[in-house]
Amino acid sequence: MRVAAPSGVTDLYDNALLAELAQAANPDLALAAIERIAESAPEAVGRELLAVLDAQPGLRARLVAVLGASTALGDHLVRHPGDWRVLADDSLMRVPPDASLTRGQLLRAVGADPDAPLPRAAGDGTDVLDALRVAYRRALMVLAARDLTGAVAFDDATAELADLAAAALDAALAVARSAISPSAPPVRLAVIGMGKCGGRELNYVSDVDVLFVAEPGRDDDHPVMTRSEETAALGTATSLAVGMVRACGTVTSEGALFQVDVGLRPEGRDGPLVRTLASHDAYYRRWARTWEFQALLKARPVAGDREVGERLCAAVRPLVWSAASRPGFVTDVRSMRRRVERSLPRADADRDLKLGPGGLRDVEFAVQLLQLVHGRTDPKLHTAATLSALDALARGGYVGRRDAAGLADAYRFLRGTEHRLQLQRLRRVHTLPRDPAEMRWLARSLGLATAERMEAEHARVARFVRRLHERLFYQPLLEAVARLSAEEVRLTPAEARDRLAALGFADTARALRHIEALTNGVSRTATIQRRLLPAMLHWFADAADPDAGLLAYRQVSEALGHTPWYLRLLRDESGAAERLSRLLAASTYVADLMQRAPESVRLLRTTGDLQPSGREQLVRALIAIARRNPVREQAVVRARAVRRVELIRVACADLLGLLDVAAVGRALSDAATATIEAALFIAQRRFEQEAGRPVPARIAVIAMGRLGGGELSYGSDADVVFVHEPAEESTNSAVTDSEVSDAARMVVAELLRLLALPAGGDPPLILDAQLRPEGRTGPMTRTLASYAAYFNRWSQGWEAQALLRARPVAGDAALGERFCSWVDKIRYPSSLRPGVVAEVVRLRGRMEAERIPAGVDHTLHLKLGPGGLADVEWAVQVLQLRHAHRVPALRTTSTLAGLRAAAATGLLDPGEAATLTQAWTMASRIRNAIMLARGRPGDVLPRQPRALAQVAGAVGYPADRTDALVSDYRRVGAHARAVVEAVFARELDRRELDGLDG
Repeated sequence: MRVAAPSGVTDLYDNALLAELAQAANPDLALAAIERIAESAPEAVGRELLAVLDAQPGLRARLVAVLGASTALGDHLVRHPGDWRVLADDSLMRVPPDASLTRGQLLRAVGADPDAPLPRAAGDGTDVLDALRVAYRRALMVLAARDLTGAVAFDDATAELADLAAAALDAALAVARSAISPSAPPVRLAVIGMGKCGGRELNYVSDVDVLFVAEPGRDDDHPVMTRSEETAALGTATSLAVGMVRACGTVTSEGALFQVDVGLRPEGRDGPLVRTLASHDAYYRRWARTWEFQALLKARPVAGDREVGERLCAAVRPLVWSAASRPGFVTDVRSMRRRVERSLPRADADRDLKLGPGGLRDVEFAVQLLQLVHGRTDPKLHTAATLSALDALARGGYVGRRDAAGLADAYRFLRGTEHRLQLQRLRRVHTLPRDPAEMRWLARSLGLATAERMEAEHARVARFVRRLHERLFYQPLLEAVARLSAEEVRLTPAEARDRLAALGFADTARALRHIEALTNGVSRTATIQRRLLPAMLHWFADAADPDAGLLAYRQVSEALGHTPWYLRLLRDESGAAERLSRLLAASTYVADLMQRAPESVRLLRTTGDLQPSGREQLVRALIAIARRNPVREQAVVRARAVRRVELIRVACADLLGLLDVAAVGRALSDAATATIEAALFIAQRRFEQEAGRPVPARIAVIAMGRLGGGELSYGSDADVVFVHEPAEESTNSAVTDSEVSDAARMVVAELLRLLALPAGGDPPLILDAQLRPEGRTGPMTRTLASYAAYFNRWSQGWEAQALLRARPVAGDAALGERFCSWVDKIRYPSSLRPGVVAEVVRLRGRMEAERIPAGVDHTLHLKLGPGGLADVEWAVQVLQLRHAHRVPALRTTSTLAGLRAAAATGLLDPGEAATLTQAWTMASRIRNAIMLARGRPGDVLPRQPRALAQVAGAVGYPADRTDALVSDYRRVGAHARAVVEAVFARELDRRELDGLDG
């Protein structure tokens, strides 16, 4: 040190100071700061500092604690070395500073009169702003010293920080006032604190959320103001507000005080900065959303004209406490929660104290939501601070005392950790450091021995807080309906219904009956249900239709009864209960199938169990079942039961985002073709049993349409045609061609019958053979020679187009391949007959005009509307008809593969192919989602809010973006229609164009 040490300093360093430094969060930082302060101070001040460090143990403890925890406050003392004296008063450390005294100190720092209603500062230059910042840092240092040495509790420290910020706002307002002309129209401006400032629970470093309310001033000379004078007065108020924000946030040589955030005002950043009382009242009564009332829950006057501020708070208070009754309450609350979750970068999620899982937002959100739900009838909950609100909820019986105490401790730990991080450099920090040395410093500042202990404690707290919704929202519901004695929670039936309504349940009385049915009693099943349901209710509440999810869960649970593995699976297998909850609430289709096959819940054990089985594996399983069951009806029912489980598997994987739409189409097609193969085996066996001889025909099933493309949807019929020829044994016997055809028709008829049989609610597999030659009037099955004769003489362009998706899927594989090889010359002609493309274009237009029902919005028809499935598929098929003979890559039954081939060969440019792919994929996903969500097929995107929300949820849209699905689909469809028209125009030759014009 440059300053000579007084007598005894050597001993000081060897004993008292070193002992104190050993307790500091960062001893090296504290010692280095003391040396820097002494070196920068005038000699007399430096000697005085070293002397009092020896003589005053209280000052020594406070100064070392501050310097070991805060580089920023150490830097302040280096710039202002005499400011250490503010820590010398022992009484100041024991008694909280008077808020009015702090306000007076900051006002005097800017040269303003603390006793004036709206004091005018001495000036608005940098020197005044510097003085304000220095005074603010001194007050902050006193509070930090009290905080770090345990002289003030956490709750009081946050309240004092809010009071200090309020005093700084008044001083900044005085600075702003000095820039206003004395002749400006009089105005009364109030600053309303929001967020943590309003709740008196502020951080060391935080944006200070405010909104401004003003009333034009009146005096004896101007008892009434004209409209223009009121406008001018609001202009004065706006200038004051802007000046105040600038005075707080401007960075000078002493830094900034804090940023003032005005984004919570009506209309957000698009709204006027200052409004009158009447304007605020009109906005909140007519336009405000639920989250705005949630924000107003903490509103209080903090600066400016307190009387005007109190009038605003009194006006909005009834609106705040009735917000939970608003129609959009649940939607708004979910929207806010999802917005918060989306704002967090995933890389930092597990270390973010504020927004991460189990962070501060989880606590604050839960407490505020409970306040809004129950505060309508209980004024004791009308408190702003999180901890006092949590205490009131516990006293009122809305939260168990043990849960409330644990949550309060967790909240204090998280906020305390956040405070230490911010105090270090006086920066807005919410994320745990990754550097081991930083973590050691943080652990010591919180009284924890090691960085590892700090990590473990944070993980424990985050896990507990993450379960807060289960504990705060759902456990009391169970206790209300099951009359349990646990904890002190006592919700009345009406309060339980209110809480369920706030969570999105529509029929709350029925929901309570479901909960009671599942949890009442002392059986092991009821006990496990009481453990599971809190979390499951939370997941049901996240869905578009929570009531349906809870009902389906009760039905599945009752169907499985006391099956030992069921509840054990949900309790013990990670993710199984959540997957089941979300699926049952999102999908009527899955819920219906699971009620008929409750054992399929086993599929939810892991995501690996949800991978589709594949056609070959399914065929082996189904044929084995058929062999073990000689009675044909039993055989096909059991085979279809396997298909039902496979449909559940695919639907669950689809809804959980494990399969894309192409994989879903393949999996559904594989399940269908495997079932057809098994049913054909059973039908042939019946013929053999009844005729006493082998079937004299070889039969192949040819898939057409979406089944042929491997693009089946949940609600699709399976388009097929049948081909047969004599079996080899028949050609060497006396069996006639007529007998062969009759046998083939009998087998095919039995196949169709078996697949259409009612089977305990199983989804039937309807085979549609209308694409066969001559349609409904033609024979169900033909020989290959008969097909050749028909196509060579009678076929039309649309029939060649239909054959583009033909592929063998069941029966005699060699015959199926021969059939498809033969039709290649029809579907891939070397020269396309004139008029074929024009015929396709005309047919598409006629189908759109005639088959879309009257009153249906064409732009939302997924199959026949603009850019729908037919548009994209027919555009690909036109390219195939015209070019597949010379471009082998186009010889595919898959729409997406056809698009890729067309782009690769230059028939489509990459942008066109991408547009068509997006449109086809989106239409297919929505069409599947309609079936999944509503349990019945549909080709039109619904507009009714509830139905749209269900479908949008199944597609994967968040609840707050449901309406975006409609606009997104229309936009994608319009772009695709333009590409389709361009493709048709390119492929039409001149004669076809003339024909279309005519």
